[in-house]
Amino acid sequence: QVQLVESGGGLVQPGGSLRLSCTASGSILSIDAMGWYRQGQGKQRDLVATIFSQGDTNYGDSVKGRFTISRDNAKNAAYLQMNSLKPEDTGIYICIADVKEPVATSYFYYWGQGTQVTVSS
Repeated sequence: QVQLVESGGGLVQPGGSLRLSCTASGSILSIDAMGWYRQGQGKQRDLVATIFSQGDTNYGDSVKGRFTISRDNAKNAAYLQMNSLKPEDTGIYICIADVKEPVATSYFYYWGQGTQVTVSS
């Protein structure tokens, strides 16, 4: 079994910054993609950013130029640096990881519980 734990959420004023962290633990052989989704209240879950094991990244249009995703493969961790935050960035940020367990024949996506980010003055 694999667990994802997020941290770093909170309340921040518009224009401010936050850094989210996600750490995967458990029965892990390797991790391909890691990333973040955002669930706003009453909204669909949107992709924020993903990063692959070789470092390739992908961003949602609404966060390009403001957010940066990175990872530490040795720690099975991913990070999301969020700058120039806007009220519409408010939501639950959920970490995902595409994990291959030692006994598995393929990769499987795991989801974290999420961390709340609120952008408000």
